[in-house]
Amino acid sequence: MNGTKEPRGMFCFMIILFSLSSITTNMAYPLSTKSRWIIDEKGQRVKLACVNWPSHLQPVVAEGLSKQGVDEVAKKILEMGFNCVRLTWPLDLATNETLANNVTVRQSFQSLGLNDDISGFQKKNPSMIDLPLIEAYKKVVASLGKKNVMVILDNHVTKPGWCCGYNDGNGFFGDTFFDPATWISGLTKIATTFKGISNVVGMSLRNELRGPKQNVDDWFKYMQQGAEAVHEANSNVLVILSGLSYDADLSFVRSRPVNLTFTEKLVYELHRYSITNTHTWSSKNPNEACGEILKSIENGGGFNLRDFPVFLSEFGIDLRGKNVNDNRYIGCILGWAAENDVDWSIWTLQGSYYLREGVVGMSEYYGVLDSDWVSVRNQSFMQRLSLIQSPLQGPDPQHEVYNLVFHPLTGLCMLQSISDPTKVTLGLCNESQPWSYTPDNTLTLEDKSLCLENTGLKLSETCSSPNLSKWQTISASKMLLAAKSTNNTLCLDVDEANNLMASKCKCVKGEDSSCDPISQWFKIVKVSK
Repeated sequence: MNGTKEPRGMFCFMIILFSLSSITTNMAYPLSTKSRWIIDEKGQRVKLACVNWPSHLQPVVAEGLSKQGVDEVAKKILEMGFNCVRLTWPLDLATNETLANNVTVRQSFQSLGLNDDISGFQKKNPSMIDLPLIEAYKKVVASLGKKNVMVILDNHVTKPGWCCGYNDGNGFFGDTFFDPATWISGLTKIATTFKGISNVVGMSLRNELRGPKQNVDDWFKYMQQGAEAVHEANSNVLVILSGLSYDADLSFVRSRPVNLTFTEKLVYELHRYSITNTHTWSSKNPNEACGEILKSIENGGGFNLRDFPVFLSEFGIDLRGKNVNDNRYIGCILGWAAENDVDWSIWTLQGSYYLREGVVGMSEYYGVLDSDWVSVRNQSFMQRLSLIQSPLQGPDPQHEVYNLVFHPLTGLCMLQSISDPTKVTLGLCNESQPWSYTPDNTLTLEDKSLCLENTGLKLSETCSSPNLSKWQTISASKMLLAAKSTNNTLCLDVDEANNLMASKCKCVKGEDSSCDPISQWFKIVKVSK
């Protein structure tokens, strides 16, 4: 980007304020819900922009602390723009007193032969190495709290280890390692343990319910019992309910609402990866695949946004960038997340594991940190997250609403060029002027009444022809912006140097999976002033 920055008006100022408020988290705890929004005690919107940090694998210790100090990790989380951590835990940490209180971090590593991690932990976190496992877990929460980072406590599995196999005995109520009474006891214990810890703002009751025993009746029976137990033990926290089929399916609550004795605390969560729909992404035109997936998300639980917050608590990609399905899926899901301004948590923080599935020091290529736990693995991906890290809308109906034109592939937005005010360019979304997108498909700069003509992408005070300023969303993805004056044959596009242009619309319909439209994917996003 051009190093010379010029002010871009009040809208820019307001967006920057939104961004800063989402990072510094100067909100009043505890949190509650108001329709589809999470709010603080002042009634202000609080958006969860989280990163997952696993603590549920065999060592039962938050990953990475043999490579970096816990306070340094917390600082890095904040620096990357996250205001929240979804911190996982195995049920055994709450229900196995010997494991939780009598096994130290050092002893846990010793039992697994992780001698190098003992040395690293001793150097990076000497005050934690001989703490019992539950105390080490509390220490992580406290360190995040010192940086004003919110925490969602997520019961990920019962037995410590990697998740999630369809028949691994951890999947659904009544499985070998999933006794409902023990689970409720563990939820109660953790809720009680963290009562009064202000940055613990929510509890996710169970990760990715799955397996041959899953059924709707038992879901309602036990999830409602678990929710009531958590609320009775700690009425401050949000209660977050996951669905069936690896948390891709909450369709059943559309016709059969959850029945709880408390209100204004319920949040639903969804998960979505490219592997959730591998065949769709591999076999179909990407626009058609994206449209199909978005319908699946809506029917699988997105519809809850009419009345409740929906927390996209796991999504992510291989950040090496070589997986074609991942690269298409992430553009589609980022567009949906921005358009709907959902709360979310990216999978994942860790660049490596102490021990995963028998492999010591395994790298995690979904991790936003590299295996050194210092470097950001993929800086351009962090740019792609930057818009959705900010709250874009909120519960106040008095606020005026404008639009951004968001490009998910780059994480940038369309804005007026500084060097040539008759042109448009891509730039940081928090520098964008407000756009209006009228019912007749005209794109206009709100504060200057300049419309975007589709010949030469020129901004004009009086468009020479009404049709020249019409931009219509087309294709099953609804992410192609097509010029109506060309009979929707030319679409807004971005070249390899991030220059805006108009080019032939790609993969509109009927083409196979080999076509690639993602440079042409844009989403018109509503933003409150």
